[in-house]
Amino acid sequence: MKIEKGQKAPDFSLYSSDKSKITLSELKGQNILLLFFPAAFTGTCTKELCSVRDNISLYNDIDAKVFRISVDSVYSLAKYREEQRLNFPLLSDFNKNASIAYGCLYETFSYDMKGVSKRSAFVIDKNGIVQYAEVLEKATDLPNFEAIQKALRSSN
Repeated sequence: MKIEKGQKAPDFSLYSSDKSKITLSELKGQNILLLFFPAAFTGTCTKELCSVRDNISLYNDIDAKVFRISVDSVYSLAKYREEQRLNFPLLSDFNKNASIAYGCLYETFSYDMKGVSKRSAFVIDKNGIVQYAEVLEKATDLPNFEAIQKALRSSN
């Protein structure tokens, strides 16, 4: 299913790298940036996550909570977060429910891996409505962070 601007954001409950359960619907009243990524410990993913880490003040200044989601296990994400000193939660979609709900799951990825999240970005406003949706087919492409920040500023 393709998620588009104006739709109600699909709800999910996922465990974070610190093993706490995050439920999207419980975050109503906050602007949310969901960033799906294929795999921890890979070049483009590390570049993207570290860029968000280094620019987290841009998101904090516009009162947006940032969550990164992949199908990696909670344990892998905890190690990755620690190694990269990431200052936002990493959520494990190990069962692939959120990636399916948001229409951002590769059927087959590199090395014949099945069910890996596509690099994607979704801005969800305080009412739980999607204000920006971008699903990239090519894993080496990066989301349009300028458009993401504009959508977040417009949501305030």
